[in-house]
Amino acid sequence: MDLTGLGWNRSFAAHLRSPEDDGLVPSRVMAIHRTGHVLSDGEGECEVHLGRFWFRGSAEERPTVGDWVLTDAERSRIERCLPRNNVLKRVAAGSQGEVQLIGANVDKLFVVTSCNAEFSAARLKRYLALAASEDIEALIVLTKADLAADPQRYRGQATEAAPGLPVEVVNALDGATLDGVRKWLHPGRTIALLGSSGVGKSTLLNTLAGNEVQVTRPIREQDAKGRHTTTHRSLNPLPDGTLVLDGPGMRELGVVLGEHDLDEFYDDVEALASRCRYSNCRHETEPDCAVRAEIEAGRLDPRRLRDYQALTAERQRQQTSATDRRRRAGRLERSRRSGLRCDGDD
Repeated sequence: MDLTGLGWNRSFAAHLRSPEDDGLVPSRVMAIHRTGHVLSDGEGECEVHLGRFWFRGSAEERPTVGDWVLTDAERSRIERCLPRNNVLKRVAAGSQGEVQLIGANVDKLFVVTSCNAEFSAARLKRYLALAASEDIEALIVLTKADLAADPQRYRGQATEAAPGLPVEVVNALDGATLDGVRKWLHPGRTIALLGSSGVGKSTLLNTLAGNEVQVTRPIREQDAKGRHTTTHRSLNPLPDGTLVLDGPGMRELGVVLGEHDLDEFYDDVEALASRCRYSNCRHETEPDCAVRAEIEAGRLDPRRLRDYQALTAERQRQQTSATDRRRRAGRLERSRRSGLRCDGDD
């Protein structure tokens, strides 16, 4: 395999700066372990520790799985990370609102959920919002069809939640049911698998690969909830040359919303809201609410308004968390500088 087989193309090559980058080696981040970043240059892999300077900035600036990086000729350190075509990220669990990177430079996204109690239309929409925020084409994969009394019922719910998007209903253990999924595979293409624990992401990857790439464990029968098996994110080459990004499942997904994401996802609701009498209308009991009028007339699905309101509230929380993080960072930096000045006075 060469760099092209890892997804290298002219857009990444255009970011090489000569002569500054002469002698540096392009590599792709294939996995991240506690001990270091696993890199591949198409001919072989190596593991590299991040230098301390990488931790001076935010976590979003550090290389993640799928990134293209430049190393020194000895491949002993990562010099810089090339600009990304896109990056999947979420708000990590907890009260601090820290951003956690899922993967970078993804071409297609498989949103994997299952035909059982785990299925959630609301969660499905959040995964799809994440894909749309980075302009990544998505496929919905419904697994465990063999265990469901009526798998087509779940297809209907998925189609209702995401009109127009393709849906594949499969048994991830049976390669004969994966023909529709395989149509999305292509040499050098990077596909990310996203979904909760236990929905069958690793099983799907293993079946497509024809061998056990990831260890799998059964779900809990009493509530259909999965157990975390995959402990780190990794980029896995399939026999046909497709690269599949797999990682730990997520019970919750805090979508990182950009400034214009709501305009893009809910332009119809935003347009209606601009016609309300009050600019701060909550679309509940206020008079002359254009949004409620459309709902009452049957022209707007009330669930769309609820989704819009939930994401609006989440964006506000993210903005507040980001402001708090900047303030904390500023206090730490001022404290550090004050400490340096004191040290210099001794």
